[in-house]
Amino acid sequence: MDISLDIVKELRDKTGVSIMQCKKALEEAGGDMAQAEVILKKRSGAAADKKADRELGAGAIGSYVHDGVVGSMVLLSSETDFVSKNTEFGELARLIAMHVAATNPAYLSSDEISEEAKEAAMTVFKEEVKDKPAEMQEKILEGKMASYFKDQVLLDQSYIRDETKTVRDLLNEASQKFGERVEISKFARFSAR
Repeated sequence: MDISLDIVKELRDKTGVSIMQCKKALEEAGGDMAQAEVILKKRSGAAADKKADRELGAGAIGSYVHDGVVGSMVLLSSETDFVSKNTEFGELARLIAMHVAATNPAYLSSDEISEEAKEAAMTVFKEEVKDKPAEMQEKILEGKMASYFKDQVLLDQSYIRDETKTVRDLLNEASQKFGERVEISKFARFSAR
């Protein structure tokens, strides 16, 4: 199938992925834009997984201040200076800092949630589901726990500028785009209120 340059460019503008990868995805999807986006998203996750063991040696700090009362900083790390000095990489760090200022996450990943916090939430939710059928209680508890902590874990939050993506999806896409492992190393949020 012959894919026009216009549709390849449209997909590139939507995803930020290289032209060659966009063309391959469109060919695989038979020219269907929606299917090509799914293929690229799937590949970005696989590409990020392959790079997970690579050492992070560079980075950029993104910051955002809203009306002088709320601000945040994010250290976005990469493998090389070549990527970390890229303008688009710096902009991604700033956009993630804006997200942190808006959402105030408590944890970077679910691995950081303490056992005490999990037990406290579990105690509250067990009380809420005690009247439900016994065989459904465990499933309901899992859902309530996941929902409760999703809003507190930065990587699992829906991205404020595109609710269809999580912050983790942004990092996976960046890893695919830049060809290196990209990760949030640290973040902080400050508020005068």
